[in-house]
Amino acid sequence: MAVLALLEDIANGRIRRERVFHDHNDFLAHDDDWLISRFKFKRAILLELCAELSPGLEREIARSQALPVPIQVLSTLGFLATGSYQRELADRSGMSQAALSRTIPAVLNGIIRLSARYIEFPYNIVNQANIKAQFAAIAGFSNVIGAIDCTHIAIKAPSEGEYAYVNRKHFHSINIQIICDAQMRLTNIVAGATHDSFILTNGVVGNRLEAGRVRNGWLLCGYALRMWLLTPLANPQTVREQRYNDMHARTRSVVKRAIGQLTGADRCTDWRCLDRSGGMLLYHPEKVCRIVHACGVLHNIALRRGVPLREAMEHADNPDPGPNNERANRDAIQTRQQLIARL
Repeated sequence: MAVLALLEDIANGRIRRERVFHDHNDFLAHDDDWLISRFKFKRAILLELCAELSPGLEREIARSQALPVPIQVLSTLGFLATGSYQRELADRSGMSQAALSRTIPAVLNGIIRLSARYIEFPYNIVNQANIKAQFAAIAGFSNVIGAIDCTHIAIKAPSEGEYAYVNRKHFHSINIQIICDAQMRLTNIVAGATHDSFILTNGVVGNRLEAGRVRNGWLLCGYALRMWLLTPLANPQTVREQRYNDMHARTRSVVKRAIGQLTGADRCTDWRCLDRSGGMLLYHPEKVCRIVHACGVLHNIALRRGVPLREAMEHADNPDPGPNNERANRDAIQTRQQLIARL
């Protein structure tokens, strides 16, 4: 009877079960191939990432049962890298699902705070020089400082403002805009509910480029033509115009591969939590945006540290390009024609 009473007290929460967290050294004792397959990073990088995130994750109150920072970081990376259910990850880490649910947002915030170090748009000439040379090596297109494109991540209809997230294909989604360099390093990432052209023209990068922050460099895109934004010709008539379109497409394809690598074209993503083939994400739109942003930071960390990433195919065409009623100004048209004439 005493045993039955004890079990009943435990079941009813009157006696607190002792939480046992697996020692992070158990995970880190594995070889780098095993760690990459589950957390996407080698041991040395995981330790450095834990050290970088530690100040924001350590509790002010020292408690014997507080979650160790490595457990917080590795559990979150496991979620981002594998797309596993939180309950499964919690069991694997020896914590409750509620504890993991509190842990993931804290780690995401910590990763996002690293953005200034790992995601940087090349506004100055020094940073642009190498990027231009790498883009030119693809198809001979000169003065390119970035390729830009958008994609959509399907989400569950939010309880508030759900209409704002319905795209032109009539499903709820988060719109992700990415600018990258020729090595698929992200130089800007924005996630939200608005259309492509609105994100660009109202974002920090678009505003600075419109203000003339970059004098001799272009982004390659499919939006309305601008002095700093080169688009393909809708109906090329000459050999040079067709050559321009071909060069534009070949050069810009790098951003399509980057998006495929990040979000899961043909299940090649390194961050399976964003894999669109698995259906919609069941989180609040704000959390999805933070997940996307954190994955973008980790993507760049992996590239900077030489971690092998999956070679993704180009992602499918954007299902929701949005209305494009803007007219290209005359100077922009003339600039593009002068460039075509030199090909």
